[in-house]
Amino acid sequence: MDPHVDGQALLPPPPPAIIPQGVVPLKAMEIKRVPMARPKNNGLGRKGQKIPLNTGRSGSPEGDGSLNEGDKKRSRRQGRSKTYKVTISYATKIPLQAIANALSVKESEQFQDAMRVLDIILRQNAAKQACLLVRQSFFHNHPKNFIPLGGGVVGCRGFHSSFRATQGGLSLNIDVSTTMIVKPGPVIDFLKENQNVKDSSKIDWVKAKRMLKNLRITVSPSNQEQKITGLSDRICRDQRFSFKRGNEDPVEVTVYEYFVHYRKIPLRESGALYCINVGKPKRPTFIPIELCSLVSLQRYTKSLSNLQRSAIVEASRQKPQEKMTTLTDALRVSNYNADHLLASSGISINCNFTQVEGRVLPAPRLKVGNGKDFIPRNGRWNFNNQKLVEPVTIERWAAVNFSASCDVGHLCRELIKCGNLKGIHLSGSFPTFQENPRHRHSPPHVRVQHMFQEMEQKLPRDPPQFLLCILPERKNCDIYGPWKRRCLSEVGIVTQCISPPRQVKDQYLTNVLLKINAKMGGINSFLTVERSPSIPIAGRVPTLILGMDVSHGSPGRADVPSIAAVVSSRCWPLISRYRAVVRTQSPKTELIDSLCKKLPNGEDEGIFRELLDDFFRSSGRKPEQIIIFRDGVSESQFNQVLNTELDQIMEACKLPYDEQWRPKFMLVVAQKNHHTKFFKAGGSPDNVPPGTVIDNGVCHPRNNDFYMCAHAGLIGTTRPTHYHVLYDELRCSADELQELVHSLSYVYQRSTSAISIVAPIYYAHLAAAQVSQFIKFDELSETSSGHGGLTSTGVLVPQLPKLHKNVRNSMFFC
Repeated sequence: MDPHVDGQALLPPPPPAIIPQGVVPLKAMEIKRVPMARPKNNGLGRKGQKIPLNTGRSGSPEGDGSLNEGDKKRSRRQGRSKTYKVTISYATKIPLQAIANALSVKESEQFQDAMRVLDIILRQNAAKQACLLVRQSFFHNHPKNFIPLGGGVVGCRGFHSSFRATQGGLSLNIDVSTTMIVKPGPVIDFLKENQNVKDSSKIDWVKAKRMLKNLRITVSPSNQEQKITGLSDRICRDQRFSFKRGNEDPVEVTVYEYFVHYRKIPLRESGALYCINVGKPKRPTFIPIELCSLVSLQRYTKSLSNLQRSAIVEASRQKPQEKMTTLTDALRVSNYNADHLLASSGISINCNFTQVEGRVLPAPRLKVGNGKDFIPRNGRWNFNNQKLVEPVTIERWAAVNFSASCDVGHLCRELIKCGNLKGIHLSGSFPTFQENPRHRHSPPHVRVQHMFQEMEQKLPRDPPQFLLCILPERKNCDIYGPWKRRCLSEVGIVTQCISPPRQVKDQYLTNVLLKINAKMGGINSFLTVERSPSIPIAGRVPTLILGMDVSHGSPGRADVPSIAAVVSSRCWPLISRYRAVVRTQSPKTELIDSLCKKLPNGEDEGIFRELLDDFFRSSGRKPEQIIIFRDGVSESQFNQVLNTELDQIMEACKLPYDEQWRPKFMLVVAQKNHHTKFFKAGGSPDNVPPGTVIDNGVCHPRNNDFYMCAHAGLIGTTRPTHYHVLYDELRCSADELQELVHSLSYVYQRSTSAISIVAPIYYAHLAAAQVSQFIKFDELSETSSGHGGLTSTGVLVPQLPKLHKNVRNSMFFC
C-alpha cells in the first residue's frame, strides 16, 4: 500500500550555493521624534484664559467620522507635519543552513529559530491577502467559507500551513482548518440572535456588554472602524453630554437628539436601547447601536453549545477526495512559489502530495463468551448471538427515573432480556423510583437529595449494588454531576446514567450493557493472547501501563481548575482492566504536578504511589516495566514532560518495597491535534484501512516517532495518531511497540470497534470529564477557601471529593 500524506508537499533541500548565510529579522524600529517649534499652551488660550477641559464624564457621541468643535481643534493640531527619525537595528543572523544540518541528522542549535522564520514568511504571505491569522492557520474573508452555527456564531473554513523537517526533507504541511468567528453585520441583529430573542427590548444588556467588548465595528454613514469598549450607562434617549456648536454656549443634549436633530440621521429603534461606547474610560464616545455593524473575521473565543459543536463537526467533515481537492486549491491560491521572501531563501515548493510507504497491521484475535475467538473485520465487531467473556451477576439493583416521558418498567424489562442474551444476569425483582413532580423545578442537588431520601426509606437495610438512572436530557443535564457525586463519592454505588430514545433498539441496550458490565467488574472481550506471554512487550514480565491526560476549563474561563487524570492497568497480565485517580491543579496547567507528593513523615500521597500499590495488590507482583502513554502535550513541552512528570514517577518508585527494585521506563506521547492526513494512492475515495502504520518519509529525521490509523474512518477523513517515544529503557523494536499500541486500541470496553488512540489515554480523558462534574466550578471561587490545597506555585486550588472505597477500584468512568 502506498498512501499519500495530506499536505506534505515535499521541498527539495536547496543547493548549498543558494542558501543565504542568514535571514535577518527586524528586532525593533526605534522611532525618535525630532522636536519642532511650537508655542506652549499650558492649558491657556490665546489671551491667557483657562480653556475648560472636557473630562468625558458625559461622553461624546462622535464616532461616525464627524467632528465636533473640540475634535476639529484636535484634528488641526494633529494635521501638522511631523518629522521622525527611524533607526532599524538587526537582532541576529539566523542561518538557514541550520535546517540543512538538521535534515542530515546533525545537531543544530538554531534549527527551531530558522523554522520559525520560514513560518513567519508564510504568515506574512497570508497577511498580504487580508486573512485572519490564528497561529499558522489562515482564513479568507469569503462567504463561501462561512458555516452558520446559530447564536450569532459562524464557522470559518481556512487552512493550516507550516514547514516541518521530515525524513524526506523540508516539507510544507498544509491541512484544512476551521475556526469560529462572530457573525458580521448589524450589532443589534447579532445580539438578538446570540441571545435567542426576537425583540430588541428583551436583550440582556449585561450579557451584551460582556459579549461585545473589544469587538470591532464600522459606523454608518462614514464606515469608520472603531473598537467597542463598553456600553452607555443610560439608553440613547437619556444619555446626555455637553455639546458646543460654533461660538454658542455648551448645552446638554441627548445622544438621540444629537444624531436626529443636529446630524439629521434618522434612528428607528435606538432611542430605547443602550449606545455603543468606542471611547476611553475618561472620555467615552457613544454611538447609537443601529448605526454599528460588526466587522468580519473576528474570532469567537467562548465555548460552543452542543448544537453549535455538532453543526461545526458535521459541516467540517470531508471525504478524502474532497479534502485533497480543497488542499490543492489552497496551495494554488497561496501561490508560495511567487513569494519573493521564500525565493530569496532558496525555497521552491513541489505542489504534488508526498508519496510514502505504509503497512497495515492485522487485527488482533479477540476472545468472547463460551470460549469463542473471532477476528474483527475493518476494525469492528459485534455481540450478535455472542455472550460477553466475563459477564457479571447483579442481584440487587434499582431504577431511578427523573424523566417524565420514560416508561421505566418497560425499559428495565427489555434491558434484563437483552442482558440474558449477553450472559449478564440482572435480577427480575427490582424497585423503581419515580421523581415527585413537585421537585422537578428544584435545584439539581435538591432533586438528587429527595430521590435518595425516598430510596433510603424503602431500602433501609439492603442498599442496591447498582443504580440505573434515567435523565430527562441526553447532554448537559444538570442532574448528572450531583447524581454522580452522591453515588460515587458519598454512597459508594456504581451507577449508569442514560437518556433513552423513544424507540429503544437492541443495539442501544447492548451498548448500555457493555458499560454496566465493565463498571461492575466484568470484561466484555479481551485479546486472545492477553493471558499469555505472547502479547508484545507487556506479556513477558510484569508491566504497568499508564494513561495520562489533563483537561481544562472552557475557553475564557481562566478561574476553572484543570483536571489531571491517570489510569493504570491492574491484574497483570491483563491489559483490559484499569483504575483511575483524578486530581485538580492550577487552571490551564498542562503538566501534572501531583504524581509524587512526599509528606514530612516520608509518606507519598501522590497519584502514582496510589496506582502502584493497587497494581501490587491486584497482580501480586511489583512491575518490572512501566509504560507511560501521555496525551495532550505539544512538541515544545516534551522536555518538560521528561524533566517534570517522568522525574516524579521515578521519584515515587524509590523505596516503596525494597531497595533493589528498579523498574525500566518507556514514555510515549500521543498526539491527535496535528495536521497530517493520509490518503490511499491511486485516487481511491476510501480512507486508509484500520491498522495503517507510517514510520518513514514524513516522520522526524532524528526522533523515534510513527503515525497509526488504528480505527476505521467511516465518516470524513481519518485522522491518525502521532506517537513520539521520548524515553525508552525497554529497548524494544519498532515493530513490537507498534503492535502493542495497535493491540491497546482493541481493548476499549465501551464499544465494539477499534479506537483511534490507546485505551488508557481514552479512559483518562473519560475519568477527568466525569469527576469534574462532581463540583460546579462556577461556585468554587466563593466556597473554596476552606476546601482546597496549595499547588507547587502557591495557588489555592479546590480539591475534588474522594471516591468511595466501594467504587475506587472499579472502572466507574466507562
